Amino acid sequence: MKFKDYLTGMKLSIPVFVGYFSVSFGFGALAVTKGLTALQSVLISITTLAGAGQFAGLAVISAGAPLIDMVITQLVINSRYSLMSLALSQKMGDRIGFFPRLFIAFHNTDEIFALAMEYDKPLTVPFLMGLGILPIAGWTSGTLLGAVAGTFLPQSVRTALGVALYGMFVAIVVPQAKKSHPLLAASLISVGLACAFRWVPYLKNVTEGIAVVICAVIASAVCAVLFPISEEAEKA
Repeated sequence: MKFKDYLTGMKLSIPVFVGYFSVSFGFGALAVTKGLTALQSVLISITTLAGAGQFAGLAVISAGAPLIDMVITQLVINSRYSLMSLALSQKMGDRIGFFPRLFIAFHNTDEIFALAMEYDKPLTVPFLMGLGILPIAGWTSGTLLGAVAGTFLPQSVRTALGVALYGMFVAIVVPQAKKSHPLLAASLISVGLACAFRWVPYLKNVTEGIAVVICAVIASAVCAVLFPISEEAEKA
């Protein structure tokens, strides 16, 4: 039964593996263009496993910002994982030990969390381990191949990979923004603030990591005021 649960988790995570591989390939290629080595890029991926956090962290590193900028940036961007882990922990119950919970919390990303919460059977350690092992492998191997490719590919191709990566994020956000007014508003506010931090005098002197944090906090706060969620919708 335990091995069957493990295989079930692995089977469910195959689409996540494919998606993580492609995104992390872009991260690896972009990281080497910012001056990191392939080994450094892989170490970041295998110890962090956070897409948005890693790309934001890469921007902080490339900008030469102080360590406190990195701490604040990661704290704001990855704070959602604390809430996700609390929700997942309640569904797991007391039958899962402390050390397995540490590993499960490590690979509790957005996609894995969604798969685990939608699973209609009791969550077991083998199932959750199987759910996380392929995404970790995909994220790490994709970073390695992307970093190696970025090292040997011509500069024009590496630049194109970086542009394609941002195009992928646009492709993810735009369809959802068409359906959701709050998401559209948050995106536009963030873009407007990012442009201000890029070109407005004095504001453009703010380090990139702090600018990301400010954009995220202001956009979230404005949308929370403009688009509050009713108690009925929250319960649903």
